[in-house]
Amino acid sequence: AADLLDRGIVLTGGGALLKGLDERLRHETNMPIHIAERPLLAVVEGSGKCVEEFEALEKVLISEPRR
Repeated sequence: AADLLDRGIVLTGGGALLKGLDERLRHETNMPIHIAERPLLAVVEGSGKCVEEFEALEKVLISEPRR
């Protein structure tokens, strides 16, 4: 949580492109707000990295036993 306060929030996806959202969040949270360099691709690129590194991330990504 401390890194979130220091580094702030990165907006991704289509919502990151909403005019004024970053300023509104900055005002409401008093935290730094950044927009990803390529917000429309950031989610799919991050998901792809999770798939590529699934075994290394498995304990973080899956917190409950499958039913």
